[in-house]
Amino acid sequence: MSRNLLMILASAAVLSSCASASRDYQGYVADETAPADVKPGEDTRSTVLATLGSPSTSSLFNDDTWIYLSATRERFAFYHPRVVSREITAIRFNEEDVVEEVLQYDETDGRVIQYASRETATRGRQLGLLEQIFGNVGRVALPAQRQGPGDIGN
Repeated sequence: MSRNLLMILASAAVLSSCASASRDYQGYVADETAPADVKPGEDTRSTVLATLGSPSTSSLFNDDTWIYLSATRERFAFYHPRVVSREITAIRFNEEDVVEEVLQYDETDGRVIQYASRETATRGRQLGLLEQIFGNVGRVALPAQRQGPGDIGN
């Protein structure tokens, strides 16, 4: 009887460990100062770099916008992880390197992009399996023979 009870408790312990969710933090994690605490008109590029550190990314065409990304993902047992929260802070600088604007975004501000499911047709004919395997048999050219300095070419 006690052996069955021990097996039940061991099984419950194993199953309960699978039932707990684990959290992963990705991207920028604020230590003391959050990116939202940056003040437009007061902070400069150097003070933002000193307080927040290097940005996650910057704007593509010029370096006037710094972006700090952070996300929290949750994984339950063997399922794919899902994003619980996502925070994006964009800090724009003016020509004098003073913070002009601080923009806050979260997961509700994103858009789902629909990918085109069509395929581009290729020209020509479709080759079968045997044609792909044996298609180049007999088409291989022999390497050209080198002629020495005293040889007269044909």
